[in-house]
Amino acid sequence: MAEPVTTIRLKHIQRFRDRHGHQRHYLRLPGRPKVPLPGVPGSAEFMAAYQAGITLPAPDVPPAVREPAAGTLDALAVSYYRSEAFTALRASTQANHRRIVEQMRAKHGTKPVQLLTPEAVQLLLAEKAGRRVAMNHRLKLLKALMARAVETKTIVADPTTGLRRVKHKAREYTTWSEDEIAAYEAHWPSGTRQRLAFALLLYTAQRRSDVVRMGRQHLRGGMIEVRQIKTGAELLLPIHAELAAELRHVPAGQMVFLMTKERGGQSKPFTSDGFYNSFIGWCREAGIPPGRSPHGLRKACARRLAEAGATVHQIAAVTGHRKLAEIELYTRAAEQARLAKAGMGKIRNGSVNPRPVKLSTRRKIGG
Repeated sequence: MAEPVTTIRLKHIQRFRDRHGHQRHYLRLPGRPKVPLPGVPGSAEFMAAYQAGITLPAPDVPPAVREPAAGTLDALAVSYYRSEAFTALRASTQANHRRIVEQMRAKHGTKPVQLLTPEAVQLLLAEKAGRRVAMNHRLKLLKALMARAVETKTIVADPTTGLRRVKHKAREYTTWSEDEIAAYEAHWPSGTRQRLAFALLLYTAQRRSDVVRMGRQHLRGGMIEVRQIKTGAELLLPIHAELAAELRHVPAGQMVFLMTKERGGQSKPFTSDGFYNSFIGWCREAGIPPGRSPHGLRKACARRLAEAGATVHQIAAVTGHRKLAEIELYTRAAEQARLAKAGMGKIRNGSVNPRPVKLSTRRKIGG
Protein backbone atom coordinates (compact mmCIF):
# COMPACT_ATOMS: atom_id res chain seq x y z
CA MET A 1 0.00 0.00 0.00
CA ALA A 2 1.45 3.36 -1.04
CA GLU A 3 2.27 5.88 1.64
CA PRO A 4 -0.03 8.94 1.76
CA VAL A 5 1.33 12.05 0.05
CA THR A 6 1.59 15.14 2.25
CA THR A 7 0.47 18.31 0.50
CA ILE A 8 2.25 21.51 1.51
CA ARG A 9 0.63 24.77 0.55
CA LEU A 10 3.17 27.52 -0.13
CA LYS A 11 2.00 31.09 0.24
CA HIS A 12 2.76 34.03 -2.03
CA ILE A 13 3.54 31.92 -5.11
CA GLN A 14 2.78 33.42 -8.51
CA ARG A 15 2.60 31.11 -11.56
CA PHE A 16 2.44 31.92 -15.26
CA ARG A 17 3.64 30.62 -18.63
CA ASP A 18 6.11 32.71 -20.56
CA ARG A 19 5.98 33.29 -24.32
CA HIS A 20 7.92 30.07 -24.89
CA GLY A 21 5.35 28.02 -22.99
CA HIS A 22 7.54 27.40 -19.96
CA GLN A 23 5.99 27.45 -16.49
CA ARG A 24 7.50 30.17 -14.29
CA HIS A 25 7.19 30.60 -10.53
CA TYR A 26 7.89 33.66 -8.42
CA LEU A 27 7.69 34.48 -4.74
CA ARG A 28 5.74 37.74 -4.35
CA LEU A 29 5.76 39.22 -0.86
CA PRO A 30 3.92 42.52 -0.29
CA GLY A 31 6.25 45.50 -0.50
CA ARG A 32 9.24 43.44 -1.70
CA PRO A 33 10.73 42.67 -5.13
CA LYS A 34 9.68 39.34 -6.65
CA VAL A 35 12.05 36.35 -6.26
CA PRO A 36 12.35 33.81 -9.13
CA LEU A 37 11.92 30.16 -8.00
CA PRO A 38 13.87 27.74 -10.21
CA GLY A 39 13.04 24.10 -10.90
CA VAL A 40 9.89 22.14 -10.16
CA PRO A 41 7.74 23.08 -7.17
CA GLY A 42 8.81 20.95 -4.23
CA SER A 43 12.30 20.29 -5.61
CA ALA A 44 15.37 21.04 -3.52
CA GLU A 45 16.41 24.07 -5.52
CA PHE A 46 12.83 25.42 -5.60
CA MET A 47 12.42 25.08 -1.84
CA ALA A 48 15.87 26.56 -1.14
CA ALA A 49 15.03 29.68 -3.17
CA TYR A 50 11.60 29.90 -1.56
CA GLN A 51 13.04 29.63 1.96
CA ALA A 52 15.72 32.23 1.21
CA GLY A 53 13.12 34.64 -0.15
CA ILE A 54 10.82 34.21 2.85
CA THR A 55 13.64 34.96 5.29
CA LEU A 56 14.86 38.09 3.51
CA PRO A 57 14.64 41.09 5.87
CA ALA A 58 11.85 43.51 5.14
CA PRO A 59 12.97 46.78 3.50
CA ASP A 60 13.45 49.74 5.76
CA VAL A 61 10.27 51.75 6.00
CA PRO A 62 10.75 55.35 7.07
CA PRO A 63 8.92 56.09 10.28
CA ALA A 64 5.71 57.98 9.88
CA VAL A 65 6.09 61.70 10.40
CA ARG A 66 4.27 62.61 13.54
CA GLU A 67 2.32 65.82 13.67
CA PRO A 68 3.43 68.04 16.55
CA ALA A 69 1.21 68.24 19.58
CA ALA A 70 -1.73 70.60 19.09
CA GLY A 71 -1.40 74.02 20.65
CA THR A 72 2.40 73.99 20.79
CA LEU A 73 4.82 76.36 19.12
CA ASP A 74 5.85 73.43 16.89
CA ALA A 75 2.27 73.01 15.67
CA LEU A 76 1.90 76.74 15.15
CA ALA A 77 5.10 76.86 13.08
CA VAL A 78 3.89 74.04 10.82
CA SER A 79 0.55 75.82 10.42
CA TYR A 80 2.33 79.06 9.54
CA TYR A 81 4.49 77.31 6.89
CA ARG A 82 1.28 76.07 5.25
CA SER A 83 -0.46 79.45 5.36
CA GLU A 84 -0.83 81.79 2.40
CA ALA A 85 1.00 84.48 4.37
CA PHE A 86 4.11 82.28 4.18
CA THR A 87 3.73 80.50 0.83
CA ALA A 88 3.17 83.82 -0.99
CA LEU A 89 6.64 85.02 0.04
CA ARG A 90 9.68 84.77 -2.23
CA ALA A 91 11.80 81.64 -1.75
CA SER A 92 14.70 83.64 -0.27
CA THR A 93 12.36 85.35 2.21
CA GLN A 94 10.79 82.02 3.15
CA ALA A 95 14.25 80.64 3.90
CA ASN A 96 15.07 83.59 6.18
CA HIS A 97 11.73 83.35 8.01
CA ARG A 98 12.06 79.61 8.46
CA ARG A 99 15.58 80.01 9.87
CA ILE A 100 14.35 82.43 12.55
CA VAL A 101 11.30 80.33 13.44
CA GLU A 102 13.35 77.14 13.67
CA GLN A 103 15.73 78.82 16.12
CA MET A 104 12.78 79.43 18.44
CA ARG A 105 11.38 75.93 17.89
CA ALA A 106 14.69 74.31 18.83
CA LYS A 107 14.39 75.70 22.37
CA HIS A 108 10.67 76.29 22.87
CA GLY A 109 8.86 74.15 20.28
CA THR A 110 7.07 71.83 22.72
CA LYS A 111 5.72 74.65 24.87
CA PRO A 112 2.04 75.69 24.60
CA VAL A 113 1.43 78.89 22.66
CA GLN A 114 -1.13 79.97 25.27
CA LEU A 115 1.77 80.48 27.69
CA LEU A 116 3.07 83.31 25.49
CA THR A 117 2.08 86.31 27.57
CA PRO A 118 3.54 89.76 26.76
CA GLU A 119 6.11 89.10 29.48
CA ALA A 120 7.08 85.77 27.90
CA VAL A 121 7.45 87.46 24.52
CA GLN A 122 9.83 89.95 26.10
CA LEU A 123 11.91 87.03 27.41
CA LEU A 124 12.06 85.56 23.91
CA LEU A 125 13.27 88.89 22.57
CA ALA A 126 15.79 89.20 25.40
CA GLU A 127 17.52 86.08 24.04
CA LYS A 128 18.75 88.38 21.26
CA ALA A 129 19.82 91.16 23.62
CA GLY A 130 22.68 93.23 22.26
CA ARG A 131 21.80 92.29 18.68
CA ARG A 132 19.14 94.78 17.70
CA VAL A 133 18.72 93.64 14.12
CA ALA A 134 18.26 90.01 15.22
CA MET A 135 15.83 91.13 17.92
CA ASN A 136 13.73 93.03 15.37
CA HIS A 137 13.70 90.02 13.03
CA ARG A 138 12.52 87.77 15.84
CA LEU A 139 9.78 90.24 16.79
CA LYS A 140 8.62 90.37 13.17
CA LEU A 141 8.30 86.57 13.02
CA LEU A 142 6.63 86.38 16.43
CA LYS A 143 4.02 88.84 15.15
CA ALA A 144 3.49 86.68 12.06
CA LEU A 145 3.14 83.53 14.19
CA MET A 146 0.75 85.17 16.63
CA ALA A 147 -1.38 86.48 13.77
CA ARG A 148 -1.63 82.89 12.54
CA ALA A 149 -2.46 81.70 16.07
CA VAL A 150 -5.31 84.19 16.34
CA GLU A 151 -6.51 83.24 12.85
CA THR A 152 -6.62 79.52 13.77
CA LYS A 153 -8.19 80.34 17.18
CA THR A 154 -5.22 78.85 19.02
CA ILE A 155 -5.16 82.01 21.14
CA VAL A 156 -7.67 84.79 21.66
CA ALA A 157 -5.41 87.84 22.01
CA ASP A 158 -2.09 88.62 20.32
CA PRO A 159 0.61 89.01 23.05
CA THR A 160 2.84 91.00 20.67
CA THR A 161 0.33 93.83 20.29
CA GLY A 162 1.93 97.16 21.11
CA LEU A 163 5.51 95.88 20.87
CA ARG A 164 7.64 97.96 18.52
CA ARG A 165 10.93 97.42 16.80
CA VAL A 166 13.98 98.75 18.61
CA LYS A 167 15.80 101.56 16.88
CA HIS A 168 19.15 100.80 15.34
CA LYS A 169 21.49 102.40 12.89
CA ALA A 170 21.16 100.74 9.53
CA ARG A 171 24.31 99.23 8.09
CA GLU A 172 26.05 101.64 5.75
CA TYR A 173 27.89 100.37 2.69
CA THR A 174 30.78 102.61 1.73
CA THR A 175 30.63 103.84 -1.86
CA TRP A 176 33.81 103.15 -3.81
CA SER A 177 35.75 106.27 -4.83
CA GLU A 178 37.20 106.74 -8.30
CA ASP A 179 40.72 106.31 -6.89
CA GLU A 180 39.75 102.96 -5.35
CA ILE A 181 38.12 101.82 -8.60
CA ALA A 182 41.30 102.73 -10.50
CA ALA A 183 43.50 100.94 -7.93
CA TYR A 184 41.54 97.71 -8.23
CA GLU A 185 41.61 97.79 -12.01
CA ALA A 186 45.35 98.51 -11.99
CA HIS A 187 46.01 95.45 -9.82
CA TRP A 188 43.70 93.01 -11.62
CA PRO A 189 44.25 93.30 -15.38
CA SER A 190 41.65 92.70 -18.05
CA GLY A 191 40.96 89.03 -18.68
CA THR A 192 41.24 87.91 -15.05
CA ARG A 193 38.31 86.46 -13.14
CA GLN A 194 38.75 89.18 -10.51
CA ARG A 195 38.37 91.91 -13.14
CA LEU A 196 35.30 90.22 -14.64
CA ALA A 197 33.64 90.08 -11.22
CA PHE A 198 34.43 93.77 -10.69
CA ALA A 199 33.00 94.76 -14.07
CA LEU A 200 29.80 92.78 -13.52
CA LEU A 201 29.24 94.53 -10.19
CA LEU A 202 30.16 98.06 -11.32
CA TYR A 203 28.57 98.11 -14.77
CA THR A 204 25.29 96.34 -13.95
CA ALA A 205 24.76 97.88 -10.45
CA GLN A 206 23.26 94.60 -9.25
CA ARG A 207 23.55 92.78 -5.94
CA ARG A 208 26.04 89.95 -5.60
CA SER A 209 23.18 87.42 -5.33
CA ASP A 210 22.16 88.39 -8.87
CA VAL A 211 25.67 88.78 -10.30
CA VAL A 212 26.71 85.20 -9.42
CA ARG A 213 23.76 83.86 -11.47
CA MET A 214 24.48 85.84 -14.65
CA GLY A 215 25.40 83.83 -17.73
CA ARG A 216 25.14 83.52 -21.48
CA GLN A 217 21.49 82.50 -21.17
CA HIS A 218 20.74 86.05 -19.98
CA LEU A 219 22.23 87.86 -23.00
CA ARG A 220 19.69 89.49 -25.31
CA GLY A 221 21.37 91.24 -28.24
CA GLY A 222 23.66 93.69 -26.50
CA MET A 223 21.58 93.64 -23.31
CA ILE A 224 21.66 91.48 -20.21
CA GLU A 225 18.45 90.22 -18.62
CA VAL A 226 18.21 90.27 -14.82
CA ARG A 227 15.51 89.06 -12.48
CA GLN A 228 16.46 90.27 -9.02
CA ILE A 229 16.28 87.66 -6.29
CA LYS A 230 15.51 90.16 -3.53
CA THR A 231 12.77 92.17 -5.23
CA GLY A 232 11.67 90.04 -8.18
CA ALA A 233 12.19 93.07 -10.44
CA GLU A 234 12.82 92.17 -14.08
CA LEU A 235 15.42 94.38 -15.76
CA LEU A 236 16.98 94.57 -19.21
CA LEU A 237 20.31 96.40 -18.97
CA PRO A 238 22.62 97.61 -21.74
CA ILE A 239 26.07 96.02 -21.62
CA HIS A 240 28.69 98.71 -21.01
CA ALA A 241 31.77 98.62 -23.25
CA GLU A 242 34.04 97.87 -20.25
CA LEU A 243 31.88 94.91 -19.29
CA ALA A 244 31.67 93.68 -22.88
CA ALA A 245 35.48 93.63 -23.04
CA GLU A 246 35.64 91.34 -19.99
CA LEU A 247 32.84 89.06 -21.19
CA ARG A 248 34.83 88.33 -24.33
CA HIS A 249 37.37 86.50 -22.15
CA VAL A 250 34.77 84.02 -20.81
CA PRO A 251 35.36 80.54 -22.37
CA ALA A 252 32.90 79.75 -25.16
CA GLY A 253 31.44 76.66 -23.49
CA GLN A 254 30.96 78.28 -20.08
CA MET A 255 27.37 79.29 -19.37
CA VAL A 256 27.70 81.04 -15.99
CA PHE A 257 30.17 83.92 -16.17
CA LEU A 258 31.70 83.61 -12.68
CA MET A 259 33.02 80.20 -11.68
CA THR A 260 35.05 79.02 -8.71
CA LYS A 261 38.40 77.30 -9.15
CA GLU A 262 38.42 74.02 -7.24
CA ARG A 263 41.22 71.53 -6.75
CA GLY A 264 41.56 68.98 -9.50
CA GLY A 265 40.43 71.42 -12.16
CA GLN A 266 36.75 71.22 -11.22
CA SER A 267 34.78 74.44 -11.10
CA LYS A 268 31.23 75.48 -10.24
CA PRO A 269 29.20 78.68 -9.93
CA PHE A 270 29.79 80.79 -6.82
CA THR A 271 27.30 80.95 -4.00
CA SER A 272 26.44 84.48 -2.90
CA ASP A 273 28.36 84.20 0.38
CA GLY A 274 31.26 82.35 -1.22
CA PHE A 275 31.61 85.10 -3.82
CA TYR A 276 31.54 87.78 -1.11
CA ASN A 277 34.41 86.13 0.76
CA SER A 278 36.46 85.72 -2.44
CA PHE A 279 35.84 89.31 -3.53
CA ILE A 280 36.89 90.73 -0.16
CA GLY A 281 40.12 88.72 -0.50
CA TRP A 282 40.71 90.13 -4.00
CA CYS A 283 40.20 93.66 -2.66
CA ARG A 284 42.70 93.02 0.11
CA GLU A 285 45.27 91.79 -2.43
CA ALA A 286 44.70 94.95 -4.48
CA GLY A 287 45.35 97.16 -1.45
CA ILE A 288 41.77 98.45 -1.28
CA PRO A 289 40.86 99.89 2.18
CA PRO A 290 38.79 97.63 4.47
CA GLY A 291 35.03 98.10 4.34
CA ARG A 292 34.76 98.12 0.55
CA SER A 293 32.23 95.54 -0.58
CA PRO A 294 30.36 94.36 -3.69
CA HIS A 295 27.40 96.49 -2.60
CA GLY A 296 29.66 99.53 -2.51
CA LEU A 297 30.20 99.12 -6.27
CA ARG A 298 26.42 99.09 -6.79
CA LYS A 299 26.35 102.43 -5.00
CA ALA A 300 29.34 103.66 -7.03
CA CYS A 301 27.44 102.99 -10.25
CA ALA A 302 24.44 104.94 -8.93
CA ARG A 303 26.76 107.78 -7.94
CA ARG A 304 28.33 107.87 -11.41
CA LEU A 305 24.91 107.97 -13.04
CA ALA A 306 23.83 110.85 -10.81
CA GLU A 307 27.03 112.78 -11.51
CA ALA A 308 26.42 112.29 -15.24
CA GLY A 309 23.01 113.98 -14.86
CA ALA A 310 20.76 110.90 -14.87
CA THR A 311 17.35 111.38 -13.29
CA VAL A 312 16.09 109.44 -10.29
CA HIS A 313 13.93 107.25 -12.51
CA GLN A 314 16.76 106.61 -14.95
CA ILE A 315 18.99 105.41 -12.11
CA ALA A 316 16.17 103.25 -10.72
CA ALA A 317 15.76 101.65 -14.15
CA VAL A 318 19.36 100.40 -13.80
CA THR A 319 19.50 99.49 -10.12
CA GLY A 320 15.94 98.17 -9.82
CA HIS A 321 15.19 100.26 -6.72
CA ARG A 322 11.50 100.58 -5.92
CA LYS A 323 11.99 103.11 -3.13
CA LEU A 324 13.58 106.19 -4.64
CA ALA A 325 14.71 107.88 -1.40
CA GLU A 326 18.23 106.43 -1.51
CA ILE A 327 18.68 107.35 -5.17
CA GLU A 328 17.50 110.88 -4.46
CA LEU A 329 20.46 111.24 -2.09
CA TYR A 330 22.83 110.61 -5.02
CA THR A 331 21.07 113.04 -7.33
CA ARG A 332 20.87 115.75 -4.66
CA ALA A 333 24.57 115.33 -3.87
CA ALA A 334 25.47 115.50 -7.56
CA GLU A 335 23.29 118.58 -8.08
CA GLN A 336 24.80 120.25 -5.00
CA ALA A 337 28.29 119.64 -6.36
CA ARG A 338 27.38 121.10 -9.75
CA LEU A 339 25.75 124.17 -8.18
CA ALA A 340 28.69 124.69 -5.82
CA LYS A 341 31.15 124.47 -8.70
CA ALA A 342 29.09 126.89 -10.78
CA GLY A 343 28.77 129.25 -7.82
CA MET A 344 32.47 129.26 -7.01
CA GLY A 345 33.20 129.82 -10.69
CA LYS A 346 31.63 133.24 -10.34
CA ILE A 347 34.37 134.32 -7.94
CA ARG A 348 37.48 135.66 -9.62
CA ASN A 349 40.62 137.06 -8.04
CA GLY A 350 39.24 136.57 -4.59
CA SER A 351 36.13 138.68 -5.13
CA VAL A 352 32.71 138.27 -6.65
CA ASN A 353 32.39 139.57 -10.21
CA PRO A 354 30.65 142.93 -9.95
CA ARG A 355 27.42 143.07 -11.87
CA PRO A 356 27.33 145.91 -14.39
CA VAL A 357 25.32 148.88 -13.12
CA LYS A 358 23.16 150.77 -15.59
CA LEU A 359 23.11 154.49 -14.80
CA SER A 360 20.01 156.43 -15.70
CA THR A 361 20.31 159.96 -17.10
CA ARG A 362 16.67 160.73 -16.50
CA ARG A 363 16.21 163.56 -14.03
CA LYS A 364 14.07 163.19 -11.01
CA ILE A 365 10.96 165.40 -11.10
CA GLY A 366 11.19 168.15 -8.60
CA GLY A 367 14.93 167.58 -8.15
